[in-house]
Amino acid sequence: PGDAFEVLGWPVDAVPAYNTAEERLEFHPRSNGWVGYVFTIDGVRYYHAGDTDPIPEMESISCDVAFIPIGGYYTMDANEAPEAVKLIDPELVVPMHFGFYVGLPSDGVRLAKLVAPKPVHVFVPKNPGLVAPML
Repeated sequence: PGDAFEVLGWPVDAVPAYNTAEERLEFHPRSNGWVGYVFTIDGVRYYHAGDTDPIPEMESISCDVAFIPIGGYYTMDANEAPEAVKLIDPELVVPMHFGFYVGLPSDGVRLAKLVAPKPVHVFVPKNPGLVAPML
């Protein structure tokens, strides 16, 4: 966390990603220093949270689009994700890591309903459990 670099001319910042929920601490402990990324393309800031729970550092993340894990078990779930959305305050949320190995396909819709009072758009993938073939 804290590193900044460029990829293809796009600025990228590495930000913390870790678990805070007692039942998940063994999966992504803060001490491992794992990260999510904030990258900027054509003036739009994207945040890929990685495998994480809502964490205090999210409050300092500025982005337009946030990719948030909601599958539960290894990461926050759809009921916990609105806390992260509130901290980050993006214009658009794209839920990820749900509907296949962990979480339910309906979790994206549940997240959208839970953040509905907040003026944020939630894009729910049509086939969240679809897995791309390995090449």
